[in-house]
Amino acid sequence: MATEPNIVRDHIYIGGQWVPSSGTGAIEVIESATGLPMGSIPGGSVDDVDRAVDAARQAFPAWAALPSAERTALLTAVQQGLAARMDELAALIAREVGMPLTLSKLVQVGLPLMTFGSMATVAEEFAWEQTVGNSLVVREPVGVVGAITPWNYPLHQIAAKVAPALAAGCTVVLKPSEVAPLNAFVLAEVMDAAGIPAGVFNLVTGVGPVVGEAIAAHRDVDMVSFTGSTRAGKRVSEVASATVKRVALELGGKSANVILDDADLSVAVPDGVGKCYLNSGQTCSALTRMLVPRDRLAEVEDLAVQAAESFTPGDPFDPATRLGPLVSGAQRDRVRSFIEKGVGEGATLLTGGVEAPEGLAEGFYVRPTVFSNVTSQMTIAQEEIFGPVLSIIPYDTEEEAIAIANDSEYGLAGGVWSGDPDRATSVARALRTGQVEVNGGAFNPLAPFGGYKQSGNGREYGTFGLEEFLEVKAIQR
Repeated sequence: MATEPNIVRDHIYIGGQWVPSSGTGAIEVIESATGLPMGSIPGGSVDDVDRAVDAARQAFPAWAALPSAERTALLTAVQQGLAARMDELAALIAREVGMPLTLSKLVQVGLPLMTFGSMATVAEEFAWEQTVGNSLVVREPVGVVGAITPWNYPLHQIAAKVAPALAAGCTVVLKPSEVAPLNAFVLAEVMDAAGIPAGVFNLVTGVGPVVGEAIAAHRDVDMVSFTGSTRAGKRVSEVASATVKRVALELGGKSANVILDDADLSVAVPDGVGKCYLNSGQTCSALTRMLVPRDRLAEVEDLAVQAAESFTPGDPFDPATRLGPLVSGAQRDRVRSFIEKGVGEGATLLTGGVEAPEGLAEGFYVRPTVFSNVTSQMTIAQEEIFGPVLSIIPYDTEEEAIAIANDSEYGLAGGVWSGDPDRATSVARALRTGQVEVNGGAFNPLAPFGGYKQSGNGREYGTFGLEEFLEVKAIQR
């Protein structure tokens, strides 16, 4: 990897200006492939949040009153600005998160571009008013939105909140994850250059217990949209409840991939391994539990090992790399501890393990790992690992497979494979989860995304994502 200069960001973005933080220190940003510092950001304060919320509150009336077509034109300008810096952003996020560069460009930057573009179209076509009997029902922006976003798909998760919030007529205070925050500064520069009015978009960096809690608790924040761990989401809900503000949560997952007995294993198993390992497994909707017919277990094991061992770990900037590092030392250690638990609880380790991949002692690398003979009672079948660890769980009947798939406190995503699409769809309907792909169905950025149970509440993307940021008013006439 080429040596790059440190990226020092020493201002935050409030009210259309780059201003110093009132916080007392900087937060170091660590490069995932090397474990070395790559930059720093301000450690924001409660006072910074107060200033940002005040700017957003002052900007709200004019932004909400702006015709929708003018807001969507600005969203399109933001999309174009991000596209102009696509290569820069892809490389930056590859360094922050560890996703291989080619995928980083396609996913980490391509999806945010799609979100800003699609949200402009959704807002243009949206029915802002309708007549119900003698009532005019109007949809209006909820107000000032606090957006708290994670590190795994940093710009994508920011876009999934900021684009619909702005399209709805809301103003935003964003707190990106301090683990992968540098891309958010590029977005702020793009927002500024695109002509987003002062105060409509504000950026405050810092840690969750300070900046995140201040946003969630603030009486002038009308809504909090949070993506992250279920534990942190519960805390956001708790803090936000004091002011009875709206809370949208996109949280953890432990998604099941149900491979039925008539599926083509040569296609389904490699696809499932890939869906587990995307972004080194650091994906909330990753298909981490592969449910397979017991009488085909040996065949599945062979295919899974072959697929897993094709995911070559390495430098995200090496074209041969298929599996980058994890985001941090803490995350690497956490994933390795789960691998140890899997072995300790009796699962069969087919490939991978706790040792660093050969030649990759530096950086936050974990071997692509596959367990078999996993049961629902095991830790690795119940807890979100957030690393390249697949659990293969055998079943005897279709009904048992559905029961195992639903035996989770999570319900974010899932998959079903069958030679009969109607049968697969029937099983998909039985899964208690917010999104299910049938026979490898492609991700749809206009379809609703969000979870059942402890995977959260609310939906993102498309019309469903826009509606999260709207209030409904009935005017009787």
